[in-house]
Amino acid sequence: MSDRSLAQSIGGAVNFLRCAVSQVWKWEARFKGVTMEGRLHLSGRPIISLARGSNLILGDGVVLCSDLRSNPLACFQPCVLRTLAAGAALRLERNVGLSGTVLCAGSSIRIGEGTIFGSGAMVIDNDFHVPEGEWSWRTEHVRNARPVVIGRGVFVGARAIILKGVSIGDRAVIGAGAVVTHDVPPGAVAAGNPARIVRDKQRGC
Repeated sequence: MSDRSLAQSIGGAVNFLRCAVSQVWKWEARFKGVTMEGRLHLSGRPIISLARGSNLILGDGVVLCSDLRSNPLACFQPCVLRTLAAGAALRLERNVGLSGTVLCAGSSIRIGEGTIFGSGAMVIDNDFHVPEGEWSWRTEHVRNARPVVIGRGVFVGARAIILKGVSIGDRAVIGAGAVVTHDVPPGAVAAGNPARIVRDKQRGC
């Protein structure tokens, strides 16, 4: 057997094992209460948790890359999809792609069709904690939550963070490492910390 044939055989065996293991992760997601509206593509095992009385919906063709080698930049962590309270909703429309991305919804996060996220990006709709007493902190996911809506065909760069109450329009681009605290209009490019509009298609600049 030639070296090429041996390599192809090994590659085929590894791919078969990956597909078999991915099916286990899909069963796990369904067992936890995830609604799948079609095909789900997994590379590695995502971290998924649903609060009782919440909803996590994945549209047809959603891709979750959690394996270290599943992204050219590498995924330093698996995808994390969490609903944190009763009534919370997390929805990914058709063909959304995540790479080591964190989505945590205390109220609502909705991501439009065809939107993709670079390695390590985060979307969070709440502050997680509020001050309590003189120096303590209390976990809180609901009272300070504000919905996040991300449109269709958006590109979110690696390590970008989108915070509560933000709406991002269709075909916008969020630069790598940006921290987005305000709305981004359709077709615009936002970058920096805090993120600023560096190109606005609607204004022609």
